[in-house]
Amino acid sequence: MESLNQQIADIQIEITKALDRFGFEALVKEKRSLEAAMQQPDFWNDPQAAQNIAKHHAKLERRLAPWQDLKTSIDTLAEFKEVEDDSLTDDLAQQLDETVGQFAELKNELKFSGPHDSNDAILSIYAGAGGTDAQDWAQMLLRMYVRWAEAHNFTVTTVDESAGDEAGIKSATIEISGQFAYGNLKSEHGVHRLVRLSPFNAESRETSFAKVDVMPLIDEPEALEIDEKDLRVDVYRSGGHGGQSVNTTDSAVRITHIPTGISVAIQNERSQLQNKETAMTILRSKLVQLQMEQHQKHLEKLKGPNQSAEWGNQIRSYVLHPYKQVKDLRSRYETSDVQGVLDGGQPLDALMHAYLDHTLGQ
Repeated sequence: MESLNQQIADIQIEITKALDRFGFEALVKEKRSLEAAMQQPDFWNDPQAAQNIAKHHAKLERRLAPWQDLKTSIDTLAEFKEVEDDSLTDDLAQQLDETVGQFAELKNELKFSGPHDSNDAILSIYAGAGGTDAQDWAQMLLRMYVRWAEAHNFTVTTVDESAGDEAGIKSATIEISGQFAYGNLKSEHGVHRLVRLSPFNAESRETSFAKVDVMPLIDEPEALEIDEKDLRVDVYRSGGHGGQSVNTTDSAVRITHIPTGISVAIQNERSQLQNKETAMTILRSKLVQLQMEQHQKHLEKLKGPNQSAEWGNQIRSYVLHPYKQVKDLRSRYETSDVQGVLDGGQPLDALMHAYLDHTLGQ
């Protein structure tokens, strides 16, 4: 019994530290604040704001529930370990094993410590150097991320897509909704390089590039205030898919943030209003991503020069010929299961988590 009590005490210390890192008490306080707001009689006077609060509360509740269960389990164990009754040993040992198992599953969440890691993600892919091969490579990446999202039961919404000249895509933007979508996908931000025998150029060996932009979805206007005077809104005739009504109305919208020069154009929806709302959400997300990148550059200046600067923004290399290998140039993690990565399976998860471990210095 004494040995079991010591094990319970040890795991209680670990879990308490993890709860602190997770910010459990602060999140519980935030959840209670949202619940108080939802109980106000005038809560639904502003339906859009009310929906945003309710959505945030539901996400927070899902995130907290397993940690609350873990806290309850360890608190219960801690109470019983004070009781000197050997007849409880087997039951306590079983509950301890279950608690340790719970904790092991939740520890991965501690990697998601960024301010926007729990947000949904906006992922954009742009074909780079390499002509048709690059456009085909961009489509392969799009397929990879869609399959990865589906494997995790995330929701994928196509925001915009531009077809390639002969094959593949020139660009595409999708929204991926799910628990820690941005926290996982932020590892994919950068240039992806493919080496293979070209299916378009007489089986010659080709190197293609595609850029992947990943941003946290910032859909609450109060999360980032934008002065209307800093925006230029252009409306033009859509040339995208959607039927005759799209092509005969000025439904496409381009919004430019004048101070930064960042521009977002959307023509995927039928309604000009829908396009403007979508463009504003993406613009807000781009500005938050820019803030994070500028902060990271400031930190890098404080730490000294980046030893991998010669690679530029290239983050990962995918080789299909003359051998098979995917290698992340930041974490140095590599795998020969190229097809598993391109299918959005567990090998892609392994690359993502290796990056997270790398950023945490693990």
